[in-house]
Amino acid sequence: MKKIGNLSVYFAIILVCAVALYLLFRQRFPFGKGNTDFAVEEKTEVTRIVFYERNMKLVLLKNNEDEWVIGNNLPARDEAVRFLIKVLKEMKVKSPVTSETFSEEIVKKKIEPVKIHVYEKRRLKKSFFVYRTDSNTYGNMMKMRPSSKPYVMFVPGYETDIGMYFTANNLFWQPFIVFNFMPSEIEEVTLQNYADTSASFRILCQDKDISLLTAEGIAASCCDTTRVRRYVSYFTYIPFERWATELTGEKKEEIKSSVPLYRIEIKTREGKNVNLTIWQKFKTLDDGKKITDNDRVWGQTGDIDEIFVMRYFDIDPILKKISYFCGE
Repeated sequence: MKKIGNLSVYFAIILVCAVALYLLFRQRFPFGKGNTDFAVEEKTEVTRIVFYERNMKLVLLKNNEDEWVIGNNLPARDEAVRFLIKVLKEMKVKSPVTSETFSEEIVKKKIEPVKIHVYEKRRLKKSFFVYRTDSNTYGNMMKMRPSSKPYVMFVPGYETDIGMYFTANNLFWQPFIVFNFMPSEIEEVTLQNYADTSASFRILCQDKDISLLTAEGIAASCCDTTRVRRYVSYFTYIPFERWATELTGEKKEEIKSSVPLYRIEIKTREGKNVNLTIWQKFKTLDDGKKITDNDRVWGQTGDIDEIFVMRYFDIDPILKKISYFCGE
């Protein structure tokens, strides 16, 4: 009987110690480390990131030349990859998400998660689930596993939507560039100005000769070839700001069916055609009044059906009238 009593004391001591350790663990990791260990270690060399979203799979890969590519061929947008790696290494818990909130914002809205796998060479370093949502500033709720507790994650010092970086959308990871041609590659440039058709023009680049034509195909009465050549050089880098993911299908069709502001087409010596259509963009003030957006426009290239946002700052160099090429 004495031995049984001693065993009871021992078990009681072990239980007290276990409870103490548990409470200490909770104090150090208030949400439970197993549920919140999303970030990879700072010393980790991330070499591959895999996204699984609905029926899509996308792989970002660091190749042998230390360049990030989509799959095995398309170059990835460097600034986006760099920020994603920063998120993967520095993200922290902003706040836990209650079961009620998760049910209202995710389950009832049928938001499906994006599964993320992060690798260092061939070794899987981290995996978790991201639920992209508009219900918080950071655009996400995350879980370590489907059965785990959800949390809103953020990167300290950045009040930005990090959720948008967890996507298997191929377009998001491609460079945000419309035109990227050296002057020696360009054979023809056509600009149609729909607001002022008389300002439209066409430029022909043939060997060392360069000529300026009106919209009707007539040689311009005045032509400063230095300005024409400088204009052609602007197509070396014309970017756009972002994809207009906020637009509904109905809104996209409304924009495309409206009269554009400009249409610019480039024909290269190798037979490649790239065109850009630009539409007026409007913005809504706090009082509900709709006004012209003087800083940005809608844009679309002919080979991609999606619409993107462009800044006037980026496209202003190529929005010229034919009178621009006349010497002062």
